[in-house]
Amino acid sequence: MASSMSGMFAGQQPSVPHPPGAPGAPGQPGLMPGPSGSRCQSGNTLVDDLEASFEACFASLVSQDYVNGTDQEEIRTGVDQCIQKFLDVARQTECFFLQKRLQLSVQKPEQVVKEDVSELRNELQRKELLIQKHLQRIHHWQQVLEDINVQHKKPTELPQGPLAFLEQASANIPAPMKQN
Repeated sequence: MASSMSGMFAGQQPSVPHPPGAPGAPGQPGLMPGPSGSRCQSGNTLVDDLEASFEACFASLVSQDYVNGTDQEEIRTGVDQCIQKFLDVARQTECFFLQKRLQLSVQKPEQVVKEDVSELRNELQRKELLIQKHLQRIHHWQQVLEDINVQHKKPTELPQGPLAFLEQASANIPAPMKQN
């Protein structure tokens, strides 16, 4: 699969239908329009473009022009443009990987099934561990409840002897309060 993704790193562009006039549309040579409407640099890949647009998003947020600027609408427009460029390149990157996944599923369907089985096994393991964790908690709290029940049963046992009833009754009587 690594060899099938080599096109991404060699400047291969995904063949995605784009609306006319959109970046990467037929008739436009690049994935991201630069200042002149062409690709920023001819050697850029999707990963390079994604990284550059991500850095541009942060740069626009901390730029001295925006920090010292007074026109909030201009600042908002600039930041929105940077974010939109980042989202466009992210969609193109996602599309590239989806196309490669489709090619893989057509060329090697058994590989996709193996991946699905592996994911399901991992999910089952994760859920089994979660169940074990909950069972341990349940046992812990059951033990706590049993300990509490044992503690409550001990004081309720009545002592034996001729004055036992008087001792128990006097233990429940509050002490008289002193008056000033």
